[in-house]
Amino acid sequence: MGELAIVAIGGNSLIKDRDYTTVDDQYRAICETSEHIVDIIEEGYDVVLTHGNGPQVGFILRRAELAFELSGMHIVPLVSCVADTQGAIGYQIQQALRNELEKRKIDREAVTVVTRVEVDKSDPAFSNPSKPIGSFYSEAQIEEVQKKHPAWHMVFDAGRGYRRVVPSPAPKKIIELKAIEHLIKQGFCVIGVGGGGIPVFRNKRGEYEGVDAVIDKDGATSLLAAQLNADLFIISTTVEKVSINYGKPDEKPLDRMTADEAKRYLEEGHFAPGSMKPKIQAVLDFFKHGGKRAVITSPENLAVALRGSTGTHIYSA
Repeated sequence: MGELAIVAIGGNSLIKDRDYTTVDDQYRAICETSEHIVDIIEEGYDVVLTHGNGPQVGFILRRAELAFELSGMHIVPLVSCVADTQGAIGYQIQQALRNELEKRKIDREAVTVVTRVEVDKSDPAFSNPSKPIGSFYSEAQIEEVQKKHPAWHMVFDAGRGYRRVVPSPAPKKIIELKAIEHLIKQGFCVIGVGGGGIPVFRNKRGEYEGVDAVIDKDGATSLLAAQLNADLFIISTTVEKVSINYGKPDEKPLDRMTADEAKRYLEEGHFAPGSMKPKIQAVLDFFKHGGKRAVITSPENLAVALRGSTGTHIYSA
């Protein structure tokens, strides 16, 4: 076995812009990303992939709501929408990876593990929704959207527009961890903890029960990376490098950070909630549990970043 790299692919990075949001558009983006993932495999790493689902789970939930409004079809619970994204996005990644591996004559299989993640039902996140899902809405659209959907919680998301937010409890336990470990040892490229995992909790009978929420995928990936003792935690997102003063005239991209510098920038408010903040926090949590190195960059720069030529490299000390 080679060194283990855990790679988190952002759900937003699979949708390039508002004009290209279809399933086919997403698959083309996944095919491009898969080329860069296989570059990492060719560098000698064993790879476990996770993925976000913010836009996709919002689309599925909205389709279910429209079907209910128009024809009385049953509402699909949010927890089931999360499971749906694991299957659909996992299938696309698995297929794209396998095709790229075959093209390069690499004898390795990709497999998706439908993954549950335990959360605490009393987590304060359930009374304070914060996870953005679905489409972005402009200033001109927001009043009409809120009239149509008064129960929706809306926030301005990282300068890109308004989005609906849902509860995002902290991940406590990856239930299929042993299955993922076994598959890695057997040489599989594993796709797991999709969309942060399907949120479940222990009910009064001691049984697992699903709960409506979307766990932050970076937090869940950080937990997975720590529990697998990963050598490297990679977060693939929409930007090539992390920046301080993002979007301002004095914006400064960062090539390298220590954990202490990352903490300071976090405390100074440089990283937006729902955007870069959870990614930096996930890296710090990984370090807290023994991790040593992380990289944040865009999908097309994954392999180049591993060679040190781009991306933001973060070190525990």
